[in-house]
Amino acid sequence: MKPKQKIEKLQVVLDNREIKPPQRNEGKEKLRTIIVSGILSVVLLLVILFTLPLTVLSWSGLFVYSSIVSLVIFLFVLLFRYFSILIMAYLYITKYTVEEKDGYFPFVSIIVPVFNEGKVLADSITSLLELDYPNYEILIVNDGSKDNTAEVAETLVGYRQGQSSLVKVSLINKPNGGKSKALNAGIQYSEADFVLCMDGDSQLSSNTLKMGLRHFVDPEIGAVAGNVKIENRKRFLTDLQALEYIEGLNLARSAQGFIKMVNIIPGPIGIFRKKALRDAGFYSSDTFAEDADMTLKVLAKGWKIHYEPSCVAYTEAPVKLFQLLKQRYRWTRGILQAIRKHKKHIINPTLNFNNTLILWSMFYEALIWPAMNIFANLFFIVVALFYGMSSLVFFWWVGIMVLDLMAAIYCIAAEKEEFRLVPYALIYRLIFIVFIDVTKAMATIEEFIGIKMDWGKLERVGFGNQKKPAAGVPSPALAKK
Repeated sequence: MKPKQKIEKLQVVLDNREIKPPQRNEGKEKLRTIIVSGILSVVLLLVILFTLPLTVLSWSGLFVYSSIVSLVIFLFVLLFRYFSILIMAYLYITKYTVEEKDGYFPFVSIIVPVFNEGKVLADSITSLLELDYPNYEILIVNDGSKDNTAEVAETLVGYRQGQSSLVKVSLINKPNGGKSKALNAGIQYSEADFVLCMDGDSQLSSNTLKMGLRHFVDPEIGAVAGNVKIENRKRFLTDLQALEYIEGLNLARSAQGFIKMVNIIPGPIGIFRKKALRDAGFYSSDTFAEDADMTLKVLAKGWKIHYEPSCVAYTEAPVKLFQLLKQRYRWTRGILQAIRKHKKHIINPTLNFNNTLILWSMFYEALIWPAMNIFANLFFIVVALFYGMSSLVFFWWVGIMVLDLMAAIYCIAAEKEEFRLVPYALIYRLIFIVFIDVTKAMATIEEFIGIKMDWGKLERVGFGNQKKPAAGVPSPALAKK
């Protein structure tokens, strides 16, 4: 017998009540700030005292020495960045493979905000019904879609057969107000203590809830970030993005997971303790990166954020270069807006030292590192062309490519991914990252100038009705013969 379907009209009022966050040791944070700043001051003073007497002022000598110093500094920063991330990621993965955690199965609400997602919504909901978890519901929040999203969603409403039990699928229709307001509507309607926030076009691996919820046994964990993978591969640009997600994003989250301070919970997959969301004031609409803003707010309140590599969300990546650059343009401006919104933590480490570290790392990745990378490329090209150092620069770039290749092999092996993505590492930094960094630089300039921008939306193609595997198994689209 087909379960009876019912559509309810709901009116949701945002509740911004706050609760007491986890306790912080402010005295310890202030002492740590004083020690770190003192050590850095002493180091800088010693550098000045030892190098100033050796300085010889001449234009030619200045350019030659600046070339060498620039090369060494850039290489040192690059190596420090790579190996610090690799070491912490290795420690996290090592701990993850030997650590055993008991199962934890509280009731969970999956919030699916949708806007013009008629092509992919049915596939996304079908994949959610295949989750290996006994106690959850699905809340579809239609954010004023103009296509057939509402009609598709209405056909899905009711009690549906899940993998181990009946799953209630509900629909909330609301005027268009953006993803953040749609998520808030679903969170406020939910009666669960935990919510999973995702994108309307994402599809989750079957053990996402089982593997993610077990971390909330720790009362200090406010959220768990998931692992985002590219579904529509087998194209040059999407394969490069697949490698970027594995090496550039998930590797960093593994490192951050080691200290339980993930700096951005990805939009396609994030599990939250509702107390942490309420304490942070729920999602805000004043940035173009509501996921980064929410993550910083949760961290600022003293909650810890874990990373779970087995919580896999498959998402559709841009297939055209213009779409990709437009997406990264929005990401960069949104992250800069989130950083500026929380700037008091940058200039005052005594408020929350951990949040200060996270913000400075985000500031470095969004602003300083792209500028360094662009400057280094231009500077070394000039040096190679006009100062006869082409062989030195060539071998330097070969070394960088070897480093990228090693990192790619490690990341592919750690995530049991497709080995065919490894050769893309040879052009990953020389071509792909340069395009991305130039886009970041343009976005940074326009953000500081104050040029207006709109949200924009990626045109969806749809995955087709495909069953998602457990973590550690490649996506079915990748396993097709």
